[in-house]
Amino acid sequence: MSAVSAPTTTAAAVDPYASARAAQPLLGRVNPLAKLGALVVITVALVWSIDWLSAGIAVLGELLVLPLAGLNLRTLWLRAWPLVCGALLGGWSTAVLAPDKGPLIFSVGIWTMGEHSLLLGVGFALRGLAIALPAVIMMACTEPTELADALAQLARLPHRFVLGTLAALRLVGLMVEEWQTIGMARRARGVGSSGGFLAGIGAKLGQSFGLLVQSIRRASRLAVTMEARGFGAGPRSWARPSRMVRADAWVLLGAVLLAGLAVGTSLLTGAWHVVY
Repeated sequence: MSAVSAPTTTAAAVDPYASARAAQPLLGRVNPLAKLGALVVITVALVWSIDWLSAGIAVLGELLVLPLAGLNLRTLWLRAWPLVCGALLGGWSTAVLAPDKGPLIFSVGIWTMGEHSLLLGVGFALRGLAIALPAVIMMACTEPTELADALAQLARLPHRFVLGTLAALRLVGLMVEEWQTIGMARRARGVGSSGGFLAGIGAKLGQSFGLLVQSIRRASRLAVTMEARGFGAGPRSWARPSRMVRADAWVLLGAVLLAGLAVGTSLLTGAWHVVY
């Protein structure tokens, strides 16, 4: 008789999500609540000043973290280009409209820009990027289900709010596909294919209204389905526990050090400019 070997217990058998987490980038394995805390630390440190130095240091530190989140400059641009364009537009508006102090750099018609207003514009643009980039990095390396687990189990947020947030995050990709489907259907019917720029804007507005209608219908069906399955009706069990480990503390410490370096350098050099 051949000996029967005892069954071996592997990490995948104990935790079915262990192999998936092992394939994630370094920041992807960090608890989402720790990443959310790091985002709050950096945001709170930067909202008090509009100077270019503290915001520039924060942006540089955040760009150095990109490889840890599995991102590069190209993927970051594809994900965050609306935020980058908005920050640049806000910086330009601030530089043009702020009071002119110091040497005048240029004057074109009603647009004038001095040295002081230019520094304010650069600081405004960099601060917008420094506050937006951590959120982009966090969402790029965070699985929505893990975020919901952390919010419900560790932050003790209400289950209805957590499950609604999870459903909304899951539907973002579906909304992108729905937008593309509606656009192809309208082009197949010849809507917006001619008439110039204004006709194209009108077609996009109609497409946006169609997406809004589809979103409301999908949300209604999803709400009824979740109610029918008892979501939020009582205590819940969780397929995988959410825990804080030593790596999470390092992420929080790194955020505190980056915020302290940015604010401290700005204060020591006299560049700190409090927002009133």
